[in-house]
Amino acid sequence: MLQVLIALDQLLNTLLGGMADETLSARAHRMRVKGQRYWSWIADAIDTLFFWQPGHCRQSHEDEMARAQLPRPYWTKRN
Repeated sequence: MLQVLIALDQLLNTLLGGMADETLSARAHRMRVKGQRYWSWIADAIDTLFFWQPGHCRQSHEDEMARAQLPRPYWTKRN
């Protein structure tokens, strides 16, 4: 079920002009860090929606960078 939710999130982001493999939350944080005020507002709104996950957008971005949403068969051993 989690993979379906991530896929829907990525689809929404793509429909809004984002990259296909990035969640809306991760994009909002990335753009907030770049100083884009509109996305800063969006990131704040998303963080408010996910109030039980402090720093949701930041964590989503970190997860994207770490490729944490990859299904287990795609995990690689790190040296």
